[in-house]
Amino acid sequence: MAFTLATWNINSVRLREALVSRLLSEEAPDVLCLQECKSPVDKMPLARFAELGYGHVVARGQKGYNGVAILSKLPIEDAGDKDFASLGHARHVAGRLENGVTIHNFYVPAGGDIPDRDKNEKFGQKLDYLTEMRDWFRDSRPEKSILVGDLNIAPREDDVWSHKKLLKIVSHTPVEVEHFHDVMEAGGWGDVTRADIPDGLLYSWWSYRARDWSEADKGRRLDHVWATGDIAASAHSSRILRDARGWEQPSDHAPVFATFDL
Repeated sequence: MAFTLATWNINSVRLREALVSRLLSEEAPDVLCLQECKSPVDKMPLARFAELGYGHVVARGQKGYNGVAILSKLPIEDAGDKDFASLGHARHVAGRLENGVTIHNFYVPAGGDIPDRDKNEKFGQKLDYLTEMRDWFRDSRPEKSILVGDLNIAPREDDVWSHKKLLKIVSHTPVEVEHFHDVMEAGGWGDVTRADIPDGLLYSWWSYRARDWSEADKGRRLDHVWATGDIAASAHSSRILRDARGWEQPSDHAPVFATFDL
């Protein structure tokens, strides 16, 4: 069974219902994982997505903030969620496909603007969130699993427009990158996107502050697709739909795709 999966921080699923519908119609992934839905589940436009063939949904939401959803053409069962760092936020949900693959959809805290937990509570929450992810995967090592989402960390030097200039900017600091790799190692995760596209600058986020975002191209790769070692070799055809960043009233993130033959 082959299926294509996409992950996208949509920055309000209600505001950008038309963009989600466009993606589902034009790109037709079998599974779409959304982050930052900013809506309770009962207010998400799920009926519209069902009309487009995505009648299977696993989601967690809250009013105005956070929120994660998995939309699927394929039958999928709710596999639970975890409240990492006890924030009370809707930042994780898991679903299990009929072939036994578990999909974890994450929205890791952004961490504020100052990379110092003593001066910035949000940065401390981000590090704590990642630490608890590490511990959970270490204690319950996943198998036949995919992890996607806005992890709010660009780990590699070529995942940002300037490694040197961003070393002290939240999302690319050494301590965040270390936590990122600790989570990967604890769960035996592999970076599907970079396995497919090993070289070169690669971004999935461009700031709203830059009107000439495409020309300036000061991006970061904050959105990720991982797979456990037992299925990582089945992944291929990774890509980032950069054009979606230029759609009308866009999210500041672009969708990331991968296909799995399982």
